[in-house]
Amino acid sequence: MARVPHPPDPQPDRSVETRARILDAALREFSAHGLAGARTEQIASAAGVNKALLYYHFESKEKLYLAALDMVSLRVRERSMAILLRDASPGERLLRAALDHFDRILTQREFQSMMQQEMMRQQKGEKGALPILIARVFAPLTATFESIVREGAASGELVEVDWMAMLLAALGANVFYFLSAPVWRLATPGVEPFDFETLRRRRIALVEFLGQAIFINRTHGAELARRVLADTPMPAGEAIKPVQLSRIEVKKR
Repeated sequence: MARVPHPPDPQPDRSVETRARILDAALREFSAHGLAGARTEQIASAAGVNKALLYYHFESKEKLYLAALDMVSLRVRERSMAILLRDASPGERLLRAALDHFDRILTQREFQSMMQQEMMRQQKGEKGALPILIARVFAPLTATFESIVREGAASGELVEVDWMAMLLAALGANVFYFLSAPVWRLATPGVEPFDFETLRRRRIALVEFLGQAIFINRTHGAELARRVLADTPMPAGEAIKPVQLSRIEVKKR
């Protein structure tokens, strides 16, 4: 489809604001419908612009998708890296990273959705943007996590185990819980996995378990777990509507 030329915006501040609105609208649309199913008409309407201005800023639907993915992945990386690099012991940083990961699944619905869609595209053999997610988010975070585990073992704070096993124990349990929500509903009648109180208990159990499992001194680990939970309130309200990962589909229209 030929692009309609559009003159540059004479007000740089307004142009930046317009680009940000388009990206926010695109993020919502792409996370809900995937690259194939998203409609540029809907993105332009939600952003309050016409399609000509949308294509002026991003040239194509594919480039808009990549820009939205880049934006949200950088947000996740910056937030996660800030926790991993904070001024605290290795063990405390790992507890905080695991808790933040749980909260991210609760609140960063767009990132979770786009990540799952990209994984499905990869499994189908399609050329997707998963390498961008790896390079932008997972590679630097994984390398930092490994160094923290090794630092904690060397200092005598953490048990000396395979670093990836610890990563999977700290973060993998979160993904499995949300991914297997339909199973939990059937296996535990009367318990709704995404109810606020159920999520609150699961969040506490995660940190308390790690406080006992990864520390050489369990008393120290339990105290750190209490401290981390006390100063990290659970997200509330509209924020806690987690993506039901098992139900995400890449739709083609």
